[in-house]
Amino acid sequence: MSAPRPEPGVVDAHHHVWDLSVRDQEWITGPELAPLRRNFGLLDLEPEARAAGVTATVLVQTITVPEETPEFLDLAARSPLVAGVVGWTDLTAPDVTDALAALRERPGGQYLMGIRHQVQGEPDPRWLLRPDVLRGLTALAQAGLSYDLVVKHHQLPTAVQAAKRLPGLTFILDHLGKPPIASGALEPWAAHIRRLARLPNTVCKLSGMVTEADWASWTVEDLTPYADTVLDAFGPGRVMFGSDWPVCQLAGSYADVVAATREVTARLTRAERHDVFTGTAVRTYGLSVPESRGPSQEAPCA
Repeated sequence: MSAPRPEPGVVDAHHHVWDLSVRDQEWITGPELAPLRRNFGLLDLEPEARAAGVTATVLVQTITVPEETPEFLDLAARSPLVAGVVGWTDLTAPDVTDALAALRERPGGQYLMGIRHQVQGEPDPRWLLRPDVLRGLTALAQAGLSYDLVVKHHQLPTAVQAAKRLPGLTFILDHLGKPPIASGALEPWAAHIRRLARLPNTVCKLSGMVTEADWASWTVEDLTPYADTVLDAFGPGRVMFGSDWPVCQLAGSYADVVAATREVTARLTRAERHDVFTGTAVRTYGLSVPESRGPSQEAPCA
């Protein structure tokens, strides 16, 4: 009788990398974001992730340029850590189906798990409901990919409508929908979260909390009401941990974020914590998480 396969370790379902010598990150502006204005690669992340028990990650797009996603797929193919990529493609393009197929067929294409667009920056409050966007989202569902929602809390009602219209597409809410943690306000964010969570094709990332709180003085107690709202609404089986590294470093270290997430999930059962830290990400993204992988090779660009 063969020995049981070891359980995978923690999955970090949301982090970024960038190399400013390859291209600028135009969103990194002003003195508050100055700590992010340098290169961040997997060789920077790996020691911190390993120390936290992370054995697999999901690398998420940062800017809306088509070149980034192929680079991330190449990086995933060479990395011992990255198990999946959430990339970007123009969902409004007439050839979006062909573009998705080309990404899946290229080397490393098996690591493409989903697509994300910076909806939070769109001036049209109903961008997700535009006919061309809905057509692109339909193409994602047909390709077997998921969609990461990066929206601000006031955009959540439109996200609810989009998820209702496309029950065959899994919508993954990044950063709890960016609640106003710094102010301590729960409503109307919490009501929007409960409406979204009623839809079975939705999942939420327990990520990005520290940067929605007061960067200099946040406490776990500040984060707990927001984590509790998400966990109660979605259930641990539809919630996944994400570090949002390196953006999280504006408010805390990687270890700080992992420790805070462990504290806000301490009331859960062991099986429920396993869902949050591993199972939900593996199931939702369809990750293949091997028992062990070899040494990292840093990509020439990110």
